[in-house]
Amino acid sequence: MDLTYPPEAEQFRKEIRTWLEEHLPDGWFDEGFEMSAEDRKRFNEEWPQELYGGGWICAAWPTEYGGKGLSTIENVVLAEEFARAKAPLRADFFGDTLVGPTILQWGTDEQKKEFLPKIMKGEMAWCQGFSEPNSGSDLASLKTSAVRDGDEWVISGQKVWTTQAQYADYCFLLARTNPDAPKHKGISYLLVPMQQDGIEVRGITQPDGTAEFNEVFFDGARCPYENVVGGIDNGWVVANTTLSHERGMSATTSFRRFSQELDLMVEEARRNGRIDDPLVRQGLARYHSKIQILRINGLRSLTATLHDRKDPGVAALGASNKMFWSEMHRDAMELALDIWGPEAMLADAGPEAGNWPAVARSKGRDSYQVSPMVSSFFFSRSETIWGGTAEIQRNIVGERVLGLPREPKPQQ
Repeated sequence: MDLTYPPEAEQFRKEIRTWLEEHLPDGWFDEGFEMSAEDRKRFNEEWPQELYGGGWICAAWPTEYGGKGLSTIENVVLAEEFARAKAPLRADFFGDTLVGPTILQWGTDEQKKEFLPKIMKGEMAWCQGFSEPNSGSDLASLKTSAVRDGDEWVISGQKVWTTQAQYADYCFLLARTNPDAPKHKGISYLLVPMQQDGIEVRGITQPDGTAEFNEVFFDGARCPYENVVGGIDNGWVVANTTLSHERGMSATTSFRRFSQELDLMVEEARRNGRIDDPLVRQGLARYHSKIQILRINGLRSLTATLHDRKDPGVAALGASNKMFWSEMHRDAMELALDIWGPEAMLADAGPEAGNWPAVARSKGRDSYQVSPMVSSFFFSRSETIWGGTAEIQRNIVGERVLGLPREPKPQQ
């Protein structure tokens, strides 16, 4: 690994720090800084425009599409400085992190001109239409269909676990466009307007009272024929580009949120005496060790990328990384519940809201209110599922990296 950054990257780091200090709210870097709910709401509404004005959203995109054309190392430095400042670096996760890079790689010039500027400005909200009731891990078995009707596609079917569908302007959707082709070959990747007749969104209420996930029903919904990304019947290949972004985490910043959690867990264990329990100490030490493995593997991947090394070990690292950190975090959050004990069930237990990756959302009248820490515990259970389950990741590593025989198909 090469742990030194070139002088020009460090100069760029200073530029980013100066911008953050000038544009984040007064007191942001002060110890113990907190924002009222009203100020936080205003900040969340205004911050995407601040980012866009600074040119930081999708800054690695080419300049002709509104980006800064940052190099790999510059983009890493950008992510590091925003992580250090605990400042958001996204306008819309599904837009600028998933479908945006996919359109950048696979889209036509017309699609890039139509969608990329709106994604960068945070003017267009997106949701992801992949999973179906009987097609989750086996995504290629999906049944939602798209049939051509003149200059449009007519879409029928159902998607499930569709985050933010109730707010989305567009859905990047997988639909079967060739029912006679093998299941991986007859799928297309469509960009579908959500605000139309023929689309019904139903919230799925979770145990904590939130309804972030949705069922989405398509009954004669339409989208323009030219809204196919990457070519007709090539959607499986295009979708894997999107999934690679969903499964990935920034090489040198992914470990930071886990380190912050570990510090909070150690602090609480010392306060309530659980630090004297050898099993708790062992669990904390295990979490620390895995965070360091994640940090070092990130640096190893970055070094290989910068030097264009074709290291088989790095390829294996990329395939297993999502499985590693998601299972690590799931186990760590179970340890957190052990440390807080019965207090974990109280809405006001644990650190102040905002210190954990998933904070408690506003709850309905009959909902089960939870603390930010327990909300993070709930979220950690999903991390081993989205972007491909841990079981699927093991199959990928075994078959594509280790060269093991393919998993046998169940007998019909």
